[in-house]
Amino acid sequence: MTRNSNSGVLTVGRAVPSLVRWGVSADADLVYRYLASFGPRPAGEVAADLGLAVRRVRAALDELDGCGAAGTDGVRWRASPVDAAVATLRRRALHPAAAPAGRADQVVARRLPDRAATRRRIAELVTVERGEHLAMNPEQTFGAETLAIATPMDTELLRRRIRLRSLGRPPTDGDRSTRRAEEFVRLGGEYREAARLPYKLMIFDRRVALMAVDPLDLDGGTWEIDEPAVVAALVTLFVRHWSGATDPRRKGVPTVVLTPREKAVVALLAEGHTDATAAKCLGMSQRSVTYLLRGVMDRFGVENRFQLGLALGATHAVTPPGHAGEATTEESEQ
Repeated sequence: MTRNSNSGVLTVGRAVPSLVRWGVSADADLVYRYLASFGPRPAGEVAADLGLAVRRVRAALDELDGCGAAGTDGVRWRASPVDAAVATLRRRALHPAAAPAGRADQVVARRLPDRAATRRRIAELVTVERGEHLAMNPEQTFGAETLAIATPMDTELLRRRIRLRSLGRPPTDGDRSTRRAEEFVRLGGEYREAARLPYKLMIFDRRVALMAVDPLDLDGGTWEIDEPAVVAALVTLFVRHWSGATDPRRKGVPTVVLTPREKAVVALLAEGHTDATAAKCLGMSQRSVTYLLRGVMDRFGVENRFQLGLALGATHAVTPPGHAGEATTEESEQ
């Protein structure tokens, strides 16, 4: 697998399958496919090549490490073999680790006695957050007081470029809660909905978790958990529900299908053409080629052409040059 310096799109050899369907986040999936394709690399080099912030790459590497898909010698990170990583993730999906039950005799935790204490502790933890905030909200409606507190907190986290992912249930009020979700996404947050969610949960930088004793009643108190193994299990729980949830704006996350013209453009770029020469081959303007590629990148949710090449390799949207008719194990599993 090599990168073409003229087009910026990858020429892909044997495609590496996407791990998202087994509960891995999009960032972790992208980083895994990079390491599996190019071999061991330091986190900073991965970030530079993918065009991602280092904090996002480090969070992705931590996630891969936690699920057995990658490891490090202290300097460089390497991907686990594809077959082994997929087998591990499949076992985890079929036999997920049990989430903590929230009892003091089972989990090392500190109990926050009521809603006021919980909100004070959330404010403290948010202040020192640096990379990622995960939230699971099983409520279907939010009161005015809750929205008045949550909205400024979310805005502040997003202003500091904290990655903020929120899982909720489809709202019943169709008004305040819906408007909050729309504003949340507009500001840069990531939001999905699921019909059922088991816990009221917040996870701060994958270090500390707050889990309500009663998912629907914060007056019943909250468990604060910082035991690494337990927090990791809660992150796994969150990621599993996140991967099965839907974006309400898109009515789900559809499979990306390229049009014949999009396939033709990408195939030419993979062969080494520039935007200009690809446009000439197809009788298009160079600007049209650029706009077409930008649209494909937006649909895949990637930020540059290097990432696009990895995404196309995972979905087999384009047959790599010199590999026509070649079947792989991953293709048979798609």
